[in-house]
Amino acid sequence: MKKILHISLLLVLTILLAGCDSFFSKPKFDATLLAGHWLSGTVHEYFNANGTGYTWDTADDVTEDEAQPFTWSLTNANLTLNHKMEMGGVVPKSYTVTKLNATTLSYHDNYGVTYTFIRQ
Repeated sequence: MKKILHISLLLVLTILLAGCDSFFSKPKFDATLLAGHWLSGTVHEYFNANGTGYTWDTADDVTEDEAQPFTWSLTNANLTLNHKMEMGGVVPKSYTVTKLNATTLSYHDNYGVTYTFIRQ
């Protein structure tokens, strides 16, 4: 009798844990929504659909023609930007996307800094 009770309890726990998968996984965002021109104050980010892009900040007296190129990838909620430096180096930056829809892009870094952009 105890053996049947233990097996039943194990079965119930297995079913409960299998159903809780959505609690442990990060949200998934549609990467096709990222393509386009985004603005946050004076910071501009332009994401091309092919995984490339560029960024510039008009507060630093930088124009779109002088923008810094990057490559990007979005997997679930993980956004990675690999900024290409003028001297040939690459600076990778990782973010967690918290909102991505037709009008708003919001993400944060591991240091608690949040960035929110509006589609242009």
